[in-house]
Amino acid sequence: LRGLLNRTSVPREVVDYIVYGTVIQEVKTSNVAREAALGAGFSDKTPAHTVTMACISSNQAMTTGVGMIAAGQCDVVVAGGVELMSDVPIRHSRKMRKTMLTLNRAKTLGQKLSLLSKIRPNYFAPELPAVAEFSTSETMGHSADRLAAAFAISRLEQDEYALRSHTLAKKAQDGGLLLDVVPFKVPGKDTVTKDNGIRPSSMEQMGKLKPAFVKPYGTVTAANSSFLTDGASAVLLMSEEKALAMGYKPKAYLRDFVYVSQDPKDQLLLGPTYATPKVLEKAGLTMADIDVFEFHEAFAGQILANLKAMDSDWFAQNYMGRKSKVGAPPLEKFNTWGGSLSLGHPFAATGCRLVMTAAHRLKKEGGQYGLVAACAAGGQVRVWHCSLGRG
Repeated sequence: LRGLLNRTSVPREVVDYIVYGTVIQEVKTSNVAREAALGAGFSDKTPAHTVTMACISSNQAMTTGVGMIAAGQCDVVVAGGVELMSDVPIRHSRKMRKTMLTLNRAKTLGQKLSLLSKIRPNYFAPELPAVAEFSTSETMGHSADRLAAAFAISRLEQDEYALRSHTLAKKAQDGGLLLDVVPFKVPGKDTVTKDNGIRPSSMEQMGKLKPAFVKPYGTVTAANSSFLTDGASAVLLMSEEKALAMGYKPKAYLRDFVYVSQDPKDQLLLGPTYATPKVLEKAGLTMADIDVFEFHEAFAGQILANLKAMDSDWFAQNYMGRKSKVGAPPLEKFNTWGGSLSLGHPFAATGCRLVMTAAHRLKKEGGQYGLVAACAAGGQVRVWHCSLGRG
């Protein structure tokens, strides 16, 4: 948030509302939007709330802000997302939690001693968070492995795509294109000045890694999966009228968006395929009109499966109720500055990164229309059509 203020020079007092996304919530800061706003020096009179929608939480924060502006409730909204994967809350077991809560209500020493005597060693076993579907108890990695198998995506293809992501990210970083990173001093460590997960490797080295989820025959590995990392993001949203009145030139226009939901077991990560034709129809555009594509790379297999599904008439007719396919994005327009496989995936922060990368690519490449898509746990997805700022 402070980085946003420094970059834009927007006065704190003109911000009407702050919306933030987060996935793994810390109990002490359950409304992290409010706590972060106060910590960044915003007025205590500026309302703020937190949303959660798995990996598209900051997407939801942005669309919430757009809705508030469109409804005339606000002129200026700051939206973003944050995730602290290096310090996730770890809970006591349910038995231990129940005992501790009951102990807190005990009135006499005898009652307290009686409760303490019932505690067993297994009560102390912690409950670790897992990136798993509550409805299916299946981790997203397992889902990605099954998806890759269903679409006949080989291990070689997945590794090749992952290497492409890291190579393009390194090229973009060396070329000074990834300029949205705000330096951050990590307590007790050095200041982080750039994305530090970009590691171009070789097919030979990647081929040595063992399957991470479906063992021993799976194809999803640590090398072709997005890695979890700490991260935060923020964007400044205004109506065009307000932006121009304040002397700002819009960087991009956020025009249309669509949310869809799919079966969280068999089609957990296929949301972009379903949502893309809907947002294009809503915007009156075709795939050929899009200059820039930015898709969240949860797994290389997930990306490649979506590209196959989008380019399949059979899939469109049998699963989507459509007469024909929407078509796959051409790779020369697709995630050309790297993606989540190489830049990391701090759950709730990723959505803003996708949107801002699309905006910067449109400006750099002289394009007009961009399309952003991100899948999320629960079988949900958000797709957004944006266009280059011409103001």
